[in-house]
Amino acid sequence: MNKLNSVQTWKGFHWAFFINIQGLIICLQRFEKYVMTEDIPKAKIELETATQLILASGAAMQLAGSFNRQEYENKVRQTMTPPSVQSENFSGLMSWEHASLIQLWKKLRPVFETLPPSLKPHHEKFVAAYFSLINSHKKVCKKFGGGESGSLRFGNTKAVDTLEKFGHGRAKLIK
Repeated sequence: MNKLNSVQTWKGFHWAFFINIQGLIICLQRFEKYVMTEDIPKAKIELETATQLILASGAAMQLAGSFNRQEYENKVRQTMTPPSVQSENFSGLMSWEHASLIQLWKKLRPVFETLPPSLKPHHEKFVAAYFSLINSHKKVCKKFGGGESGSLRFGNTKAVDTLEKFGHGRAKLIK
């Protein structure tokens, strides 16, 4: 059996994560269109699908970290620092997917705040899925020392604390 090494695992499941986020962006754009045109059955389908994509993103995040801390420190972390990357403070925050999703959530904030009653239970599941994703990210981060030290981008603050702060800040956009 061909076993993936830690770098392949890390990169492969991050690609899966970003593919899920791309799907999430498409679903939320469609969700907005259907809410605006008052096609509630289709809006519900898009919101439910968006929820599943967030859950899948959390699973991909956990799978990305499915090796030990020593492998992370000795092999994976160095792939995210120069000369492997051009930035001294590499982060997923630099991805176009992250920027697009945050812009979309800002745009959707008034939509989420004024949802028809029939969509509210589905929205609650969407928000819960988001917190599940945040918890998955924090779990992986903590496993690799993020509860003790900073991330590549924010070295002065514990990485898990930074994720917690960002998570709650972003949640305000979708609640």
